[in-house]
Amino acid sequence: MKLVRMNVSEFQSIRNSNEFDLSEITCLVGKNEAGKTSLLKALYKLNSIIASEGNFDDTEDYPRMDVEDYQIKLEAKEIEPAKVIKAYFELDAEVDEIEAEFGENVFEKKELLLTKGYDNVRKHWLYLNEKEAIKFVVKSFEANKEIKELIRDTQTFAECKELLESTEIEKVGSETLIQRITEIGSTKSFVAYLVNNYIESSIPKFLYFDSYYQLTGQENINSLIKRMKADELIHSDYPMLGLLSLARIEIDQLLNPERTQELVNKLEGAGNHLSKQVLKYWSQNKHLQMKFDVRPALKNDPVGMQTGTNVWSKVYDNKRWVTTNLNSRSKGFVWFFSFLSWYSKIKKEGQNVILLLDEPGLYLHAKAQGDLLNYFEKELKPFHQLIYSTHSPFMIDSSNFDRVRIVQDISIDIDEDLPKEEDGTKVINDFSQATDDSLFPLQGALGYEIHQTLFIGPNSLIVEGTSDLLYIQTISGLLERNGRTSLSEEWTLTPVGGSDKVPTFVALLGSQREMNIATLIDYQKKDQQKIENLFKKKLLDKKKVLTFADFTSKDEADIEDLFEEKFYIKLMNGEYKKELSKPIKLSDLTSEEPRILVKLEKHLSENELGLKSKFSHYRPARFFVEKIATFEKDISADTLDRFEEIFRKLNMLI
Repeated sequence: MKLVRMNVSEFQSIRNSNEFDLSEITCLVGKNEAGKTSLLKALYKLNSIIASEGNFDDTEDYPRMDVEDYQIKLEAKEIEPAKVIKAYFELDAEVDEIEAEFGENVFEKKELLLTKGYDNVRKHWLYLNEKEAIKFVVKSFEANKEIKELIRDTQTFAECKELLESTEIEKVGSETLIQRITEIGSTKSFVAYLVNNYIESSIPKFLYFDSYYQLTGQENINSLIKRMKADELIHSDYPMLGLLSLARIEIDQLLNPERTQELVNKLEGAGNHLSKQVLKYWSQNKHLQMKFDVRPALKNDPVGMQTGTNVWSKVYDNKRWVTTNLNSRSKGFVWFFSFLSWYSKIKKEGQNVILLLDEPGLYLHAKAQGDLLNYFEKELKPFHQLIYSTHSPFMIDSSNFDRVRIVQDISIDIDEDLPKEEDGTKVINDFSQATDDSLFPLQGALGYEIHQTLFIGPNSLIVEGTSDLLYIQTISGLLERNGRTSLSEEWTLTPVGGSDKVPTFVALLGSQREMNIATLIDYQKKDQQKIENLFKKKLLDKKKVLTFADFTSKDEADIEDLFEEKFYIKLMNGEYKKELSKPIKLSDLTSEEPRILVKLEKHLSENELGLKSKFSHYRPARFFVEKIATFEKDISADTLDRFEEIFRKLNMLI
């Protein structure tokens, strides 16, 4: 049974959320205060795994602005209790069993609708053709012709039952059919009969988890037992009980001082089991191990833990050889471990649950959020539906934007009142209707994805700018057409926007596993230390740090210096033809600077040549690409040799 659609109304910030679709994993995206938590909590109360948390309270939950008017009308019996949640489930295996009993035409639509409101009564609705079901049942059993004629045109089993009981008719030979109709017709409705006998056991419960349902790191067992007996468990108790269940420990056993070491061993076994699962998807620190201490309370223990028996949860870092209390570790690690502690019990018992996770990546580093998405996909999705909320771009799976639902409340961004139908939290599938604030996390996720795929590959060649990219791609194509060595297609050119950004990008890209990175960059003497640091600080191997000066006879060089100076001046004159008062000649460049770009800039600054805009070395590069058919014959053999040597060296690095 799969949850396929839902709608929430008259609950906290929600007037009417709009009906929206749900998938195997659904991501509710919206900024703070948009109403994401309200959506999850409304759904949770429909069939909560903790029964005591499943009631709606109109004083607490009804939209505060209108609650007084609502309660007055309710007390005057002018209205019925408001419906809060409507959830539509797609029936699966249940259909086969029902159709076997009532025929293939029993369903008009194979869906179950569950609703619940402030009366706190969960109601069911099935889309049935009861008349067709009656026909099938009648055909399935022996019965005399008179009885079949009597109930032929009835619409409901209840009507069939009433007719059979109120009419004097020969019933011999029809007892089994009559018994079956009586059984079904005696139920409140045909829907109720099917739900009670075929569907109820398949309806999933909802497990809601947020930062409050976390292990505290220390627990007084006597107090926990007392809360259990009084049915007054607090949020942090559930992951602790899950941990005990995984360790196969009855809670009363923790009070036996003679078994302390045995119990500690069992807890550590369970902790190690969970730790391995956490660390499988926790790239932040792979050296953590759970430890536990069970001992009698001491007078200096925290308040509430000074009598009876206490359990302490600790984390051992085998890299730093230090043990710390669980509650002193990062909130992200505590969240992950606490969730697994509770979830392990659910999984062990084979409970049918839909998981509702509220801001699961709130305390996680961006990389850890990616780890968590991976955990969702591999460990949760095969067993459960999952709905989670976020406002982080790193908690959005950019390969599955179809899972995203935008949650927004535009009333919090404006001063004027909105019509009631537009007010409050709304869920929208059409991104074009979303506000800029609501779209921001998606834009971030998309930007990151583009960054990862457009200019980054397993073999990334970092160059300074787009002009480098244009020259390299064009000359590579030219060499390839002439049967010479071109740049391997396995290299992905990554322009970073300047030499000062190269170390940062190398560090960022180098942090990704199994990525092969090399640089091909300009060289100036002032940048020598910066370039040397790329390999001295072990960001790159020295052989992967290539500069254009390595392939020219000059002390300093840009990519433009791979061309003959006369040829580059020709590019310059062609691109700036309309702006230059007269063409530039090679003899005009009197500067002794080694780099052609510096020579040109100096000449332009010292002479009034009519250049309306600042000289940009991108423009000649673009002009070169556009006019390559014209310029191909003018490129010197030495230039082609220099580029070919670069490509050959780079290809050897793959």
